[in-house]
Amino acid sequence: MKFKEKMKKISMKITQVYVSIKSKKTPWYAKVVGVSAVTYALSPIDLIPDFIPIIGYLDDLIILPLLITLTIKLIPKQLWKEFEEESELIWKDGKPVKWYYAIPVISIWLVFVIIIINIFLR
Repeated sequence: MKFKEKMKKISMKITQVYVSIKSKKTPWYAKVVGVSAVTYALSPIDLIPDFIPIIGYLDDLIILPLLITLTIKLIPKQLWKEFEEESELIWKDGKPVKWYYAIPVISIWLVFVIIIINIFLR
């Protein structure tokens, strides 16, 4: 499987995890791990910065899938199938149908940029 295919698969899974977090049926312990996975996926700060060649993407290819897999294991299979179906409705033709799902990502980046600007302008 090529790198782009793996990243697309991770994007789909992270969407499923996001859908599971919003559900009241999801056990609390699965939500804790799921929030960690989504937060890590959306965070502008990585353990290993992405600009470092090859190694920079290793954390995205190891840590993120581990968090996603753990979340999936903590959710009952039938419930997970519901989340898979619901997340397929979110992504249509490879793009999110509901644009407002991008708001948390944009918000995190804006806060990060504001913090950096404040640090350098002092």
